Amino acid sequence: MALISRILKLRSRAHFVTERAGSQSKAIQGTRKRRSAETRQRLGVMIAGFTLAFVLISGRLVQYGLADPLVTASMGNPNRVASRPDIVDRNGELLATDLNMVSLYADPRRIVDPDEVVEKLAVVIPNLDWGDTHKKLRSKTSFQWLRRQLTPRQQADILALGIPGVGFRPEKRRFYPGGVTASHIVGHVNVDNQGLAGMERYLDQQGLSDLRVTGMTSDTALEPVRLSIDLRVQNIVRDVVAKAMVDYKAEAAGAVILDVDTGEVLAMASVPDYDPNEPSRTLPDGSVDKEYEKGWFNRISNATFEMGSTFKSFTLAMGLDEGKINLNSVVDASQPIRMGGFTIRDFKGKNRVLTIPEVFQYSSNIGTAAVADKVGIDGHKQFLTKLGLLTKMEAEMPGVATPTQPKTWKKINSVTISFGHGVATTPLQTAVAAASLINGGRLTPATFLPRSREDAAGVSKVVLKDKTSADMRFLYNWNGIKGSGRSAQVEGFNIGGKTGTADKVINGRYASDINFNAFVAAFPMDKPKYIVLSIIDAPTTGEHGGRTAASTAAPMIKKIISRAGPLLGVEPRFGSPDTPYYLEGY
Repeated sequence: MALISRILKLRSRAHFVTERAGSQSKAIQGTRKRRSAETRQRLGVMIAGFTLAFVLISGRLVQYGLADPLVTASMGNPNRVASRPDIVDRNGELLATDLNMVSLYADPRRIVDPDEVVEKLAVVIPNLDWGDTHKKLRSKTSFQWLRRQLTPRQQADILALGIPGVGFRPEKRRFYPGGVTASHIVGHVNVDNQGLAGMERYLDQQGLSDLRVTGMTSDTALEPVRLSIDLRVQNIVRDVVAKAMVDYKAEAAGAVILDVDTGEVLAMASVPDYDPNEPSRTLPDGSVDKEYEKGWFNRISNATFEMGSTFKSFTLAMGLDEGKINLNSVVDASQPIRMGGFTIRDFKGKNRVLTIPEVFQYSSNIGTAAVADKVGIDGHKQFLTKLGLLTKMEAEMPGVATPTQPKTWKKINSVTISFGHGVATTPLQTAVAAASLINGGRLTPATFLPRSREDAAGVSKVVLKDKTSADMRFLYNWNGIKGSGRSAQVEGFNIGGKTGTADKVINGRYASDINFNAFVAAFPMDKPKYIVLSIIDAPTTGEHGGRTAASTAAPMIKKIISRAGPLLGVEPRFGSPDTPYYLEGY
């Protein structure tokens, strides 16, 4: 029985084990099925993912294949970059042109090691800003300029470095062969070839910038823009004024030459000036050189000054034109004029009665004030307005300054304005007004573009009687021979004119020891063709140690005309004619 009981117990255990083994087998089979299903799902997802990636890559490749290639290793077609027309002088000499350049850019997303890229580029590009460049290379954008307008050699050197993620785009760079010679006339552009000053800015204001935006200047050969200036004469004028500023230890100097019949500006220079190829300069510490940028300021058209005794030309012309005086009239200059707490005196006065030519010759403040008084305050103001001396001058040059005058004209204002104090005008419009005094009485607007006499006749207006102009030619020549104009006289060129020595206004007060000097000249006086006006600001010395206009501004005129006169087609006249030209008709 015990044996049977044991056998039954073993069978029961075996049966249990068998059932347990069976259940375990079923569980294993279920697990295998689940794992198999999961594996199939994962494979399906992977296959779908690879398929999607393949489709995306294929689509991208197709897109790249259809798109225009991005220029990264060559200049491409420079003609597709917006350009500017060449600027030339009246004889076709080049003043400004475009050069084909390339600029370096980066796609930061493709930059692997920004530090390495900066180190490599610094070898080729001078003064590379490591910090700024590194910041650009680590940005999240797809495009960053690294350096604009590289030379072909720099481009080749960077290509040789084999840096992925950087490339080149074609651009234009404006080049000025003459450098500083005509900087204030031609002006300059920014890095995007947009005009910022001078005639470059004028071109943009005339619609060039709009054409550039629409792409109409990309594939079109633009005709050169011809200016009225003569580069040969311009070089002389700039050389003379630059040397005068140094020799006379002045703050600034300038000069302009006008054709009296057409109003064309043949030369204009103002120093300090600047090189339009490098309109801004960076100091070693990375800051901008503000002193250098002061050279942008053109004192001939963009600044106003009290022009001193040059204004006596207009006062006497006013008296002559209004019939209040003639060349035989006399005025009493024996006593100073006391008015409103002020005393009007002559500088080195003769203290006697003066004829009108003597008033001009000796630059008498008293005599000039007497003439203004004869005309009256309203007539005085109207006359100067008629000559364009009290309103903003119209010219192509951007940034022309607006004259200043008293808000209310009183008698004391008229008196001081008669000899050049109390009204500030630009030297250029002073020259334009002076041209009307000696060209027959026609006020012709200044222009920096070529203009024929026929075209000039259409824009000029008569502001003086022909007899008045003839009288003023006499006075100019008289002063050129007998007065302060002798310092400007060049043998054979018959120069006439008027000096102007004014106390400079500093912080609203006149500085008795600092002058602003000018000389307005016409030549040749037997048949005037040109007006030449020179200015010099705050000279501390001059010819023979003097610092008046006769010792500074007048000698500048002499040097300009002696060198530029023949280039302007003026043939010198030597010897004495039977009837002196300055006395013809008298």
